[in-house]
Amino acid sequence: QVQLVESGGGLVQPGGSLRLSCAASGRIFSINAMGWYRQAPGKQRELVASITDGGTTNYAGSVKGRFTISRDNAKNTMYLQMNSLKSEDTAVYYCNADLQPISSWARQNYWGQGTQVTVSS
Repeated sequence: QVQLVESGGGLVQPGGSLRLSCAASGRIFSINAMGWYRQAPGKQRELVASITDGGTTNYAGSVKGRFTISRDNAKNTMYLQMNSLKSEDTAVYYCNADLQPISSWARQNYWGQGTQVTVSS
């Protein structure tokens, strides 16, 4: 029913930029908080940035000033603009959302499939 579909990952040189997109589809009543997580090999998954339904944002210290999270509520889509990329940004990036399906009163948590971001010269 509900899906989070990511796009925009790829290979980029240090100092380059990428923009990730996450589109929520299905019968959704509302989307509350959304966020981007990443997981590098051998490391735990970590929160990169989050954004509430009202537009309040938070960033991990390692990306603050370089990454920008945003959302288009009319399109049920979230974005992550990544600038000044470093090799340590290399990871699989996952979209996450707390949302309410039309069929349920309860808010549920969903994950996207992940998209690979590789920063290398």
